[in-house]
Amino acid sequence: MTSSGIPEQPASELPSDAVLLDVREHDEWAAAHIESAVHIPIREVTVRFGELPQGDPLYVICRSGARSARVAEFLRSQGTVAVNVAGGMEDWAASGRPMVSETGRPPQVI
Repeated sequence: MTSSGIPEQPASELPSDAVLLDVREHDEWAAAHIESAVHIPIREVTVRFGELPQGDPLYVICRSGARSARVAEFLRSQGTVAVNVAGGMEDWAASGRPMVSETGRPPQVI
């Protein structure tokens, strides 16, 4: 749980069927992302609210966990069961979980 009371779970401990919302920027997403994740950059979450994936809970991820904590807090204020992914994509990559890239190069968290 974050200091603001938002539930969180390390990326390395997410269930294999976790529904993920990636809130990183487009270049970060292109460099490496989780294949099943839905990408909506943080600045677009409010205007694309209707496009959010349906999950109970919805796991929100960014590079390290700071931006995703803010989004998870917002989503919870809107009635969504959201969990911040602690450690973000950095933890995901460090734990050896699969990623894909859109750059033609091996996935790399930037």
